[in-house]
Amino acid sequence: MNGAGERHIEFKRIFRAGFQKMAISKTAKVILIVGAILFVCFLVAVIGIALIAESLGRPSVAENSVLVLSVSGSLPDYTPEEPLAKAIGIGQAQSFTGLLTQLRKAKVDDRIKAVFLDINFPGIGWGKAHELRDAISDFRASGKPAYAYMELGTNKEYYIATAAEKVFVPPPGDIYINGFAAEAMFYKGSLDKLGIDTDVIQIGPKYKNAPDQFTKKEMGEGQAEVINAILDEYYGRFAGVIAETRKKSPEDVKTLIDNAPYNANQAKELGLIDDAFYKEQVHEELRKRLGYKTDEKLRTVSGSEYREIPSDSLGLNKGERVAVIYASGTINIGRSNDSPFGGSMVGSDTIVEAVNDAAADNSIKAIVLRVDSGGGSALASDMMWYALENAKAKKPVVVSMGDVAASGGYYIACNANKIVAEPATITGSIGMFMGKPVVKGLYDWLGITNQYVMRGKNAGIFRETEKWTPEERSKMEAQANNVYYNNFIPKVAQGRNKTVEEANTLGQGRVWTGTQAKANGLIDEFGGLEKAIEIAKQLASLPADKDVKRVIFPEPRPFFETLFGSEESTQTKAQQAQKALAESLPADVRKAFRFAELFDRMKRGEAMLLLPFELEIK
Repeated sequence: MNGAGERHIEFKRIFRAGFQKMAISKTAKVILIVGAILFVCFLVAVIGIALIAESLGRPSVAENSVLVLSVSGSLPDYTPEEPLAKAIGIGQAQSFTGLLTQLRKAKVDDRIKAVFLDINFPGIGWGKAHELRDAISDFRASGKPAYAYMELGTNKEYYIATAAEKVFVPPPGDIYINGFAAEAMFYKGSLDKLGIDTDVIQIGPKYKNAPDQFTKKEMGEGQAEVINAILDEYYGRFAGVIAETRKKSPEDVKTLIDNAPYNANQAKELGLIDDAFYKEQVHEELRKRLGYKTDEKLRTVSGSEYREIPSDSLGLNKGERVAVIYASGTINIGRSNDSPFGGSMVGSDTIVEAVNDAAADNSIKAIVLRVDSGGGSALASDMMWYALENAKAKKPVVVSMGDVAASGGYYIACNANKIVAEPATITGSIGMFMGKPVVKGLYDWLGITNQYVMRGKNAGIFRETEKWTPEERSKMEAQANNVYYNNFIPKVAQGRNKTVEEANTLGQGRVWTGTQAKANGLIDEFGGLEKAIEIAKQLASLPADKDVKRVIFPEPRPFFETLFGSEESTQTKAQQAQKALAESLPADVRKAFRFAELFDRMKRGEAMLLLPFELEIK
């Protein structure tokens, strides 16, 4: 065969092979398209079935029922509810706001005739404990009884329980109402052993004690003064509540506290509880109280079931729209997230975006910012402050403080039209600090050597192996003074209608309770989130006798975005292993790592507006 013929045959073979590949490619494309269509149809069907099941699966609440609420777990301020996730059986954690909502619904729901509170070491502070007591009292204002039950109770559990009409503990149970203790931890001894030093600048050196955990081995004068003042107030309020609710004199209550703990039978004899009953016996007590017939079983609905009853079906959460924005956790630059050691992180990007969106939405009549934060980054705090200042020019802004709204948490609150806090809320701490770890001793111990090559007089200002030179320290002090004297104090003065001198007197890092803060003009009213919403309605000239629709900003991410992943959710998943490891460590170790994480961030020059001590009152 000649060359031309061979080339022709080869061309036909190549053409035929290419055509076959094209055919296969087109077939594959058709299969992929059909498969994609079927998958989308499947997803739509699943979503439709799930939503129908969710709608049809809402529990029916029988007449003369008892709502059983579990007051336990971590109880974060807010967790988004996702109907689709619930419909396909994915459980969702109860939030503190959700718990309060249950009580609001039960108050107006004619089918619910009583509430049974099963109290089991809720993870809340004293500010929220006070807010929960108020919610229980508000429920009881309807004339319906609330019974409290706890197998074991410390000060906080018993304090919450006293808001109920009756308190029960099972015969083998105990109550430990044996006074208050505040713990302060110091890590300098451990750091000394590791050869780690710290170089810090504090404004408000007497009271801004956050760096003391790393620079001292015991409390300073200012920290001891503040903690003793807080304990005095908490102890006095605790004793007063027991005296009022259990019909005792203050002197008798103090004697009871000094002689605690008590087993259930002792507590009954002393009048601290109503009876030493098992849970089933309390149910029988409720059955009689509600007039059940002899052969009738007590009808109960669990909190998880009752959450499925929409608030608007009971005439609540309807009307004009009020935005509610949650700032719960340590303040940081970027997006809100969960840090393995730092817990919830309030990201400035997330909050600024939420505030701007709420301010731009004409259907939103007011903004309520719920703050539960001991502070963090000064820069992030200022960014949020600026967004709130702009929003305030368009509509009322009201702040509700939770357990703590101090330092950076107070920074973002100070310019609100009104600030609401509980008497036990920890607030103030208007001060700041900067610092860096100095790890030369650790490097020497490990046999590590390092060498810096620099250009610029202050190029080594963030060296980890050297303390600041006098010139470097002077520069950093100027930075700190700028944050405190040119930003924080003037903004507090402006927001609270005070002179700069008055604001500085209340600052210097001093921590205040809500009671002290109100006396000093740092907050306006006592109350919780509901009180803040009530004030927001007044400022927005909305009818006082009508409810409003609470709209959460930012809007929770769609379930499928969370399920299948996005840039943010993937990042969160990458942190899950770290979080699991962190949670396996003792709580005190996690605290140490949390503060070490903050110091690591300060290497970049971030100023910190942070609560001056880790306050845990038991």
